[in-house]
Amino acid sequence: MSLARRAVLRALPLPLLWAPLAACGAPAGTGDAAEGEIRGAVARWSAAPPAGLAGIPLEDWAYEVTSVRREGVRAFARAELRYRLAGYDTAPSGSAREVELVRDGAAWRVTSDRPAPGALPQPWDQGPVAVARGAHSLVLGAGGQERNLAGIAAGADRAVAAVTAAWPQRWAGRVVVLVPGTLDAMAALLGRPASDYRGLGAVTTGRVGAGPAPADRVVVNPEGYAELSEEGRRIVLTHETTHVATRAATSPRTPLWLSEGFADWAAYRGTGRTAAEAAPELARAVRRGELPGALPADEAFGFGGDPEALARAYGGAWLACRLIADRWGEAALVRLYQRAGREPLASALPGTLALDPAALTRAWQTYLTQELKP
Repeated sequence: MSLARRAVLRALPLPLLWAPLAACGAPAGTGDAAEGEIRGAVARWSAAPPAGLAGIPLEDWAYEVTSVRREGVRAFARAELRYRLAGYDTAPSGSAREVELVRDGAAWRVTSDRPAPGALPQPWDQGPVAVARGAHSLVLGAGGQERNLAGIAAGADRAVAAVTAAWPQRWAGRVVVLVPGTLDAMAALLGRPASDYRGLGAVTTGRVGAGPAPADRVVVNPEGYAELSEEGRRIVLTHETTHVATRAATSPRTPLWLSEGFADWAAYRGTGRTAAEAAPELARAVRRGELPGALPADEAFGFGGDPEALARAYGGAWLACRLIADRWGEAALVRLYQRAGREPLASALPGTLALDPAALTRAWQTYLTQELKP
């Protein structure tokens, strides 16, 4: 599988909030009075972001304590952290936290703050965070990635411009990129095994079907991204930024061949790459006489499968969207994407392209044969 193709995967949902666990352990000393003192200590401590995060444009920073557990001179407060990245988030993001305190004379003092059990870490939980700003991008990096952030911000700005040209609908026109220090750190941020991301350049987080999601982030795999050519990096960032731009129009109804194919179409649009150059795995299969019998199913885009099959699915999805743009026009492709998020594809297709799914499949198969056979 080509590095550029391996670097693009479906947008991944990133859980933002976990239900607080019930308080357990010893009662909070003298009852409500002790608990009130602990809550007050957390409120005073969390009144503003820590000094170490001064370079990050944080707004609406607040901890809401949901439960308190006291163990002698130590106490543990479960809390929900809420914050916004100013200029990028339309609503607060959230994170479940555990704040530890100690009794210091007559008062309680916060000694540590960490993700609550089962919750995902924030970037600053992995060490000092460096910040790079582009005209339309904010890049947060950790683990020694400082030297790479300015280049990624410039690439993200170019991606925003390319996506805006391909997706004329209203969107924020800006993107947040997270650059963890290692593949393992990336996996920790996303809550999945590192093996899921090995060889990938980046993924996108977000909540499909929930409208504009304040937590849409492009998360770079620093190891996979470093292996890409300059063009590969551009394609990866544009693909992932397309997912950010189209999030509000994407729902569980949207077929993955359409959402992933559209993101690839936006990324390859205007590059001059031929079908065989951009989809070599699918080209080899078609030349062997293995013409796909159907558009790629959602399952074809999953993790852990055959990488050649995954590359063929992405190639087929891209060429389906390229076919629609070439034959019916780019505006028709955008309208189909929007309608497919609101209604079944079986009704969205006749309303935009005047054909049914079977007719689209036949046209796609003919297009594959024309574009991929020597």
